[in-house]
Amino acid sequence: MYKAIIFDLDGTLLNTSRDICKVLNDALAKFGCPQVSLQKTLEYVGNGAKKLVERAVPQGFDRTEQLYEYYRVNFAACDNDLTCLYDGEGEFLRNIKACGIKTAILTNKPDDAAQSVCKKFLAPFGFDCIVGQTGRFPLKPDPSAALYIMDRLGVEKAGCLFVGDGETDIATAKNAGIDCASVLWGFRTREQLLAAGAQMFARDYKELERIALGN
Repeated sequence: MYKAIIFDLDGTLLNTSRDICKVLNDALAKFGCPQVSLQKTLEYVGNGAKKLVERAVPQGFDRTEQLYEYYRVNFAACDNDLTCLYDGEGEFLRNIKACGIKTAILTNKPDDAAQSVCKKFLAPFGFDCIVGQTGRFPLKPDPSAALYIMDRLGVEKAGCLFVGDGETDIATAKNAGIDCASVLWGFRTREQLLAAGAQMFARDYKELERIALGN
């Protein structure tokens, strides 16, 4: 059994795809840029909000920084009405906490937006640590924030599992020297995750619970 689990947020704990797409398109429209589809939005996520915006704007667009700031502020303030948990997630989180497993969230999402959405959807599950983008640490896949979380939780690398849905999460776990479970309900396909070096998969939260508990 693992002693601690570090979770990615978007596409792992929360299906935020439609809210991300909505706020992104609102920002693009504000600055006169073409809209992007939900599928394109999913292709662009994973490396932080600034990179999302950079990928979404047309080539040669010269107001990317202003558009990013507009997106960041509005996403932090949005009601997340289109966001939801995944099937079986609540039971899974209650079960692993009952077993004494410590839990943390590490996301490239700006910290104000991360704290807001976690407060709305994940507060009942007692996460021990939530770390978003603040500038204190480099973004994933740099391992600095993951190593900070492990130190804060008092766990060794061998006792920690990283759980995420993307290539960035696989690389973060590798760089931190910890195990990684790639979930198949998020924003990437099994083939994309395999190409990124994924070695352990969870098709649903029941399967992830078996991995977490060592069953």
